[in-house]
Amino acid sequence: MDLFDLRDRGDQVSFALESAFFLSSSIFIFLTANKVLPFLGWLYLAFLLLCLLNWSKIRPPRGFTMYRYPISIFNFFIYITILLSKTTQAQSPDKDTANIQSAAGATAAPLPSPTTSGVIEISETTTTFRPIFTVPTEADGGESLLPNINDPNATDAQVACPGYIAATVKRTDYGLTATLSLAGPACNVYGTDVEILNLTVEYQSADRLSVRVVPACIDASNSSQFILPTDLVHQPRIDADAESSSLTTDLGFVWSNDPTFSFSVLRKSTGDMLFSTEGTKLVYENQFIEFVSALPGNYNVYGLGETIHGLRLGNNFTKTMWAADVGDPIDLNIYGSHPFYLDTRYYEVDSSTGNLTLVTSSETNATADYIAYSHGVYNRNAHGQEILLRPTNITWRLLGGSIDLYFYAGPTQPDVTTAFQTSAIGLPALQQYFTFGYHQCRWGYANWSQLQEVVDNHERFGIPLENIWTDIDYMNQYRDFDNDLLRYNYTEGETFLSNLHASGRHYIPIIDAAIYVPNPENASDAYVHLQTGYLRAELMIDILPSIEVHPPFKLPGEPGAVIYEYPEGFNLTNATEAASAASASSRQVAASSTASPSSTVPNYLRTTPTPGVRDVNYPPYVINHVQGDLAAHAVSPNATHADGTEEYDVHNLFGSQILNATYNALLAAMPGRRPFIIGRSTFSGAGKWAGHWGGDNYSLWAYMFFSIPQALSFSLFGIPMFGADTCGFNGNSDEELCNRWMQLSAFFPFYRNHNTLTAIPQEAYVWASVAEASRTAMNIRYSILPYMYTLFYLAHSTGSTVMRALAWEFPNDPSLAAADRQFFLGPAILVTPVLVQGATNVSGVFPGAGGLGEVYYDWYTLSAQDIFSPRANVTIDAPLGHIPVYLRGGYVIPTQEPAMTTRDARRNPWGVIAALSLQGTAQGNLYIDDGESVVQENGTLFVEFTASGNALYASARGTWNDTNPLANVTVLGVQDNVSSVSLNGVSVGEGSVRYNDTNKALVVSGLGGLTSGGAWREDWVLRWS
Repeated sequence: MDLFDLRDRGDQVSFALESAFFLSSSIFIFLTANKVLPFLGWLYLAFLLLCLLNWSKIRPPRGFTMYRYPISIFNFFIYITILLSKTTQAQSPDKDTANIQSAAGATAAPLPSPTTSGVIEISETTTTFRPIFTVPTEADGGESLLPNINDPNATDAQVACPGYIAATVKRTDYGLTATLSLAGPACNVYGTDVEILNLTVEYQSADRLSVRVVPACIDASNSSQFILPTDLVHQPRIDADAESSSLTTDLGFVWSNDPTFSFSVLRKSTGDMLFSTEGTKLVYENQFIEFVSALPGNYNVYGLGETIHGLRLGNNFTKTMWAADVGDPIDLNIYGSHPFYLDTRYYEVDSSTGNLTLVTSSETNATADYIAYSHGVYNRNAHGQEILLRPTNITWRLLGGSIDLYFYAGPTQPDVTTAFQTSAIGLPALQQYFTFGYHQCRWGYANWSQLQEVVDNHERFGIPLENIWTDIDYMNQYRDFDNDLLRYNYTEGETFLSNLHASGRHYIPIIDAAIYVPNPENASDAYVHLQTGYLRAELMIDILPSIEVHPPFKLPGEPGAVIYEYPEGFNLTNATEAASAASASSRQVAASSTASPSSTVPNYLRTTPTPGVRDVNYPPYVINHVQGDLAAHAVSPNATHADGTEEYDVHNLFGSQILNATYNALLAAMPGRRPFIIGRSTFSGAGKWAGHWGGDNYSLWAYMFFSIPQALSFSLFGIPMFGADTCGFNGNSDEELCNRWMQLSAFFPFYRNHNTLTAIPQEAYVWASVAEASRTAMNIRYSILPYMYTLFYLAHSTGSTVMRALAWEFPNDPSLAAADRQFFLGPAILVTPVLVQGATNVSGVFPGAGGLGEVYYDWYTLSAQDIFSPRANVTIDAPLGHIPVYLRGGYVIPTQEPAMTTRDARRNPWGVIAALSLQGTAQGNLYIDDGESVVQENGTLFVEFTASGNALYASARGTWNDTNPLANVTVLGVQDNVSSVSLNGVSVGEGSVRYNDTNKALVVSGLGGLTSGGAWREDWVLRWS
């Protein structure tokens, strides 16, 4: 019977249904066969063709009447066979599943059933979730623990423990050594007391002092418990010239045995005690170390990351360091660990005597003179720990390791940051130029077609797009390096990438840390990339067995986890929609809630120390970990690494070592090209490999604000390539929040919009006002990319910062100590964003202005800002779609005409903006290279700008050949009328010169003809009169 012979058909309906099944099943079978082996897919297509052309006939089984045509029956049996195979594979228990349950620190449980396939609407695209194993919820939990800081019955180690006595003190060429012995009977409050310790003090350089305390008895059996390997975290060493340079140090070390051992670090020039344990006891046990230092009243301490918190940490804050995979809770531990802080102290200067008085009050005198001294403290310890900031002191409590302190004399924040980077953590990686373009990502892009639509929409609405990302949607069952061939097959991907690259854009996939290990007892459970990785050994030193599974919680959008959250104030602008969302959210909560248990006293697990034995799963001292149990949502602390080290001792290093491995793998895969990596979990030193994004934040105004202090803190940690998930990751954004946030993030180094699965779309083109606001801010960003890239070159080569707190640029103004709602981009650009809902203006300060010598120019009007009193808060108009941006007088900023991509922008003519100081001077610089190479074989170019005496000078050195001409020069703050302008003595035509007597701005255009060989081909001077 011919397939399309309808003379014997019963009716049209049955034929239509059978045809639909035949078509869909044929596609399914072909794709499945092609995924296993492409040859099988094409063989199946050839067979279908033969049947359709009647060149081959198959007979139906006798008595089978479900389908009329044999080819449909054939498809039916193949389809059922494939489905049965998938179900059998999914339900095969394997030992890896049991392993991951054990590693999660949970009691072994029966293997769960597969989750039910579901369909979720994501951005008008239907996504089907396939059956994947679900880890039971209890596997992600743990014991009920009460943090010691919240436990009224916790033992105070300062009361219970004896402290130590120093003896056998010996001077060395660079400091001293001593032996510390217990001053009384061991207390063993949270572990086993170490009876004898070794103290080493070293003046390592002119601005660095090292204080180390380690157990006297260290061998292979306990080394990893106390000693942090230098191949994992660099250890500062004595400088080559320390014998002479250390003699000029401003730091001093003193110690005492009264009544027990204590030490102090002082600043000799002021006599100020920077760090002092006097009056407290040193506690040193195998799972608990405590030391306390006094701090002055109303102190200014910054750093100690990673935490969602204000820039100035305050004096009632506990910082926990235990890397946690958790969506950005405020004030608690999250992904990174950075045990470093900056301490700034302000002194009022007596104008008659010059004497200094330490400022310990938040009240300052607007007319008084102040001077500030900053120092840094770094404790090189990667164990779980807490740092308690209290009104009069700072307390460190460590779950292991050693005391490995480094004090940096400063006396300014730039001095401290540079010394910290160059001696301890390394200089930041120089990023590729394209990485400073705009990035778009979301969890929920369903396939290549939708990705292309996003790219096209940015082009259509005139919004620059440099990099398009995919979250874990593209993966085959969440397996790294393995695409889902139904939605992200390689053939379509090759076409997509070819078109994307041709347009000057880039594609970036998110990669998870866990590597899937297939079931060795199930031959069909193949994961070829694992074996490739083992054989080539390029990606990881060792790979722990793991299995990627459906998480032990509902994915966003699944029943019971539908996203109804909106930003603060949404009900004021969208009352009806807000009410509907609130009602639906209440119903969802009610449907998923269970009866509340009767009120009882929690049964907390308390661990009693066993002499000589560590309990790494439940240490006797309980840190204030956001997830409670150390094993919750993490590898169990007692998991053993390939070298015998327990996870407890290196947990906080896992994320950074992933970045290390990835960086070196990318260098090997693409020799000579700078790797671009954005990591979420970091430790001190990660900045030399990667940038960082702020984690899974929320679509709330509060989190837009917190992105500023978070970015500034990472400047202190040596990771300037920072950005938050713009418009928020968790929850639904709205038009006003996204409008403001897209403009704010345009001035962050890493600029990416990213949101979660099933949240409403928040691409910049979704709302007309957001699209316009984004174009406005991106026009500025892409214009100043040469300035931003230069800042990164200087950070990479000198250790300077990119985003800067106001207090760092104006260190002698105590009123700026807590300022974190504004920031400087480099030294020259002041950004004052709107951070509250419904506002049409914003208050901001203009440091140093109002009679103190500074001037600021409005980016948009080019006018100098009127400031009539020093340290004044000024109300600035900021209607929706406008972000106030100011140029600081005294600086020259290189620019380029913006474009839709950085590739095209780098081909455009140059510009220069000189913002003159009140004295009529300015300076700046420009760095140019190929934008991607590790080693610049074609050379580099460094241009220095100087303005003074009605002239702007440009002087370059280097061999990079840039042929883009100079289009225009803008000079701000020109007080006298301009009648003539010349470039290298050649007069510029009157039609190219515009002077505005109102805003005092001189704009010189039409310079392309005079610089046709390239703006920097020869040095030049632009004069005006």
